[in-house]
Amino acid sequence: MKSAFHFCTRISAGLLQGGKKTPFRPFADPLAISLILHVFCMFEGRSLFIATRHCKEQVLAPLLEQALGVRCFTDPGLDTDALGTFSGEVPRKSDPLQTAREKCRMGMEKSGCDLVLASEGSFGPHPHLFFVPGNEELLLLIDAKNDLEIRAHCLSADTNFGGQEVFYESELLEFARGARFPSHGLILRKSQDETDGMAKGITDQNRLLYVFKDLKTQYGAAYVETDMRALYNPTRMRVIGEAAQQLLTRIQSLCPHCQSPGFWVSEAIPGLPCSQCGRPTRSTYAHLYQCQKCHFQEKREFPHQKTREDPGYCDFCNP
Repeated sequence: MKSAFHFCTRISAGLLQGGKKTPFRPFADPLAISLILHVFCMFEGRSLFIATRHCKEQVLAPLLEQALGVRCFTDPGLDTDALGTFSGEVPRKSDPLQTAREKCRMGMEKSGCDLVLASEGSFGPHPHLFFVPGNEELLLLIDAKNDLEIRAHCLSADTNFGGQEVFYESELLEFARGARFPSHGLILRKSQDETDGMAKGITDQNRLLYVFKDLKTQYGAAYVETDMRALYNPTRMRVIGEAAQQLLTRIQSLCPHCQSPGFWVSEAIPGLPCSQCGRPTRSTYAHLYQCQKCHFQEKREFPHQKTREDPGYCDFCNP
């Protein structure tokens, strides 16, 4: 009962009915309470398998167990690296969503559990900021019992992602400082595209220098890069935690039609009118919400609390 009350206060104070915030009056609205308990009963006491081999359960399990009443567990024998590695030994063959789905499938087969969570990270140039690296984390929850698939994304510029060729110890140590070493692990290899003889998970300066000297003796230089596996990258682990909070928000957003969790934005509709000429701009005019279960849709206008756009963003007023 205590956990159920916690869940009631969490949703009622937050995001019942597609993210619409309403004042919380404990047990005043029988319909609201029934919807809250409906969601809580879908998850409370169930086992949730986290499909990871890189310790992501350290950040995910506490959040999910507190919010949903589930019991999280993992299996170190689950080889998610078979689907792709950041360091290149195994190229990722599918996009992040399909890879996360495959991780969930592997997790269900391995654990026999019908409730599985997987994550997939991507790194590269930030899509909106120039000359800044980005980390995008995708979380996917598959509930086979209730035929649900709920996902969330988190894009962050807070990442140490990078790599460079180094010829001297001073260059190596300068890179290491910028990469937040030794709290964040590093990888050393003979060149950027070589995987043979690669040293991963380096978190000790003595080992870092030893491996570097060995590579330099053999090849004249070395390539150093950040180890982006979650257990060697606390910054990435924090982004995964932020993605988990977004996932919980989506789980707690209920379809107005069938009350299934995961009622969320499926499309951003452009066309916010220009405040000067009234023509539609490329800015978002509405969000289209869709239920993953019954496919009910609802359009919500002016999601950013703006009814007109600045003429500076209008292709007619500012071509």
